[in-house]
Amino acid sequence: MTPVVLALDLGGTKLATALFTEEGQALRKDIVPLQQRSGREVGALICAQINALLEAAEDGGYLPQAIGVSVPGIYYAASGRVWAPNIPGWQEYPLLEEISSLPATSRLVVTIDSDRAAYILGETWQGAAKGCRNAIFLAVGTGIGAGILVDGHLLRGHGDVAGAIGWLALDRPYRPEYKACGCFEYYASGAGIACLARELLAREPDYRGPLRAKPAEQLTAPDVFAAFAQGDGLAIRVLDQCIAFWGMAVANLVSLFNPEQIIFGGGVFGPAVQFLERIAEEARLWAQPISITQVRLVASALGGEAGLYGAARLAWLAAGKKTW
Repeated sequence: MTPVVLALDLGGTKLATALFTEEGQALRKDIVPLQQRSGREVGALICAQINALLEAAEDGGYLPQAIGVSVPGIYYAASGRVWAPNIPGWQEYPLLEEISSLPATSRLVVTIDSDRAAYILGETWQGAAKGCRNAIFLAVGTGIGAGILVDGHLLRGHGDVAGAIGWLALDRPYRPEYKACGCFEYYASGAGIACLARELLAREPDYRGPLRAKPAEQLTAPDVFAAFAQGDGLAIRVLDQCIAFWGMAVANLVSLFNPEQIIFGGGVFGPAVQFLERIAEEARLWAQPISITQVRLVASALGGEAGLYGAARLAWLAAGKKTW
């Protein structure tokens, strides 16, 4: 029987699942929307999908080895609990206990980690940074986070919170608005792009460009990118500022960790991939001059599936079938 692992990638709106071989081949991929589920309803969905994957493995003649789960927040390894801010009722959710209590998982290793950890593991296993031992996945979507691999090991930190780089301090003076999400995320996340556009619109009542096509409170980052593509001056200023912040963040990461690659992913990269060279130019102004010449900035090769591949990698590592 062919050995496989079960991989589950939980997001704020959906749950992606698959079986994976040791070689990284994905079998029986599926995506299930959360549909406003919260608390134990989400846990029940995860358990139901695990049972479905195990049944599919048995029907296909596969031998499950382990289960890997990527979660959108913080996984506390000491307690097996999850903090996921976008899922109501998941402040200290006992996910490991719930999965491990399933009769069908009693002989399987269960491993859970944050989505940012999964992203970098996926990309270094089957993606843009394949084979790298020092690499960083910079995830820029609604928020900003980083999965950091140092000498082949995930950097988790004392309380499993390492990589929360939305809180990088990249501007001064301090503003109370930074408290909820951090300075970097406030300006350069998907939500930050829309927020900055709204701030500029409020200061420029005579502006009559495409960003006036809908109420300011409804503006999104895709609206700003669409206006940028039309040559809109306000959108250009918004994204110029984001490029500066992304470049400064890259410089700080390069100077601290001396990575081989920084992989850009998340919903904003995407359309912001066109700016990678400009981000690199900005980073070269700020970074340690030797280490900045040793790093490559690349776009994610796995896109929205980076977390799913990373969950599979977590499972294979936990099963002892693969090394870092």
